[in-house]
Amino acid sequence: MHASVPVSERVSDSLTVISDSVNTPPNQLYISLRTNLLADACAVPDIAADFYIGHNLSIAPHWMYAWWRGSHHPRYWRIYGGDVTLRYWFGRERKIKPLTGHHVGIYAGALTFDFAWGRSGYMGGLPGGTLWDRCVVNVGMEYGYSLPILRRLSLDFTLGVGYMSGKVERYDAFADRDVWKSTTRRTWFGPTRAELSLVWLIGRDNYNGVKKGGGI
Repeated sequence: MHASVPVSERVSDSLTVISDSVNTPPNQLYISLRTNLLADACAVPDIAADFYIGHNLSIAPHWMYAWWRGSHHPRYWRIYGGDVTLRYWFGRERKIKPLTGHHVGIYAGALTFDFAWGRSGYMGGLPGGTLWDRCVVNVGMEYGYSLPILRRLSLDFTLGVGYMSGKVERYDAFADRDVWKSTTRRTWFGPTRAELSLVWLIGRDNYNGVKKGGGI
């Protein structure tokens, strides 16, 4: 015969097993730094940081800056500005570790530019002043996927569509002066973001192949 076990003890043992099976992540910080290789290839250095804030959400400020000028001809390749993106991560991968797998987001930002190659030039915003005086603004929505490639590195593929608006100055560029031609307000609705970003993961246990809480 088997000795009987009180119901209260059987319930207590069952609750203990269930509690031990729960994998609770520690209170830690997940950050990634990224640079858009497409922008870098166009001589526009940029950097962004993605901060995981919990509940499958992250916030990512981004900045780019290029200030080039040809030495012999009126050639300008200048752009600077930034944006902030709020991302929601979903799919199987994000259950293993934050900042991994599929993500959707909304973004908003401002930039200014001055491009001239040969005789004609185009400037975003009014000449002089700060970024806020002469900016072109943009808002949009994105979809992306972050693919692990090494222990601390990932590749992130992102496309975004949205709205962009601002004043554009057209001018003729000469060696010693620029001659204004026209001012128009340009608006655009369509693709406003394309990224192939190299991502560096920062933080304790924030590396590919490790589950939240440190499990393999």
